[in-house]
Amino acid sequence: MMRILLVEDEENIRDVVKLNLELDDYEVVATDNGKDALKYAREQHFDLLILDVMLPEVDGFQICEQIRLTNRDVPIIFLTAKDGAQDRIMGLKKGADDYLTKPFNLEELLLRVNILIKRTSKKPENRPDIYEFGGNKVNFATYEAEGNPGHFTLTKKEAMLLKLLIDRRGEVVSRQQILQSVWGYDVYPSTRTIDNFILSFRKYFEKDPKNPEYFLSVRGVGYKFLD
Repeated sequence: MMRILLVEDEENIRDVVKLNLELDDYEVVATDNGKDALKYAREQHFDLLILDVMLPEVDGFQICEQIRLTNRDVPIIFLTAKDGAQDRIMGLKKGADDYLTKPFNLEELLLRVNILIKRTSKKPENRPDIYEFGGNKVNFATYEAEGNPGHFTLTKKEAMLLKLLIDRRGEVVSRQQILQSVWGYDVYPSTRTIDNFILSFRKYFEKDPKNPEYFLSVRGVGYKFLD
């Protein structure tokens, strides 16, 4: 049975969507807040996620971005009242596969769910997720990398931080955003921890770590990856 995580803080909508998904033979785990959604997504397997954007504690955009650091394959649909063009663009940039606005047609939602799950189930498993820059190579599926030390293995946190910066290349990512996306909302390491990770990236991948061209500091804000 395919499993769906439904994250919706409006009880009536949550109950109706959950019931109809179950009538279509899906197993549904439902929650009304973003913090629990992240916990479930980390601890359980799901074949598709349905996310509202405006949620207590952690919003849907943040949930999507954090999940995409470690799972690029699970289909994600936004189901939200935020219907502006920029909201749609933001949702897709964060990694969503589809974006449906409220009020919505229930039959259309079910159809989109079915199409996405069928499409994803046909994809080959364990596809390599490889990124190359400046003669360096990173495989985010295996955490293996090639750089100044030769062939080496990244830690999970290193891979998550590196993927966040690469996914948002050209943008300044604040230390607070990094802490929330990579370490989560219940762990608060020192921002110095992030600085040390960036120093490691420069040693791994920069030709001249003291004069970086890929991993740049933005004073008082955070970091930016350029390629």
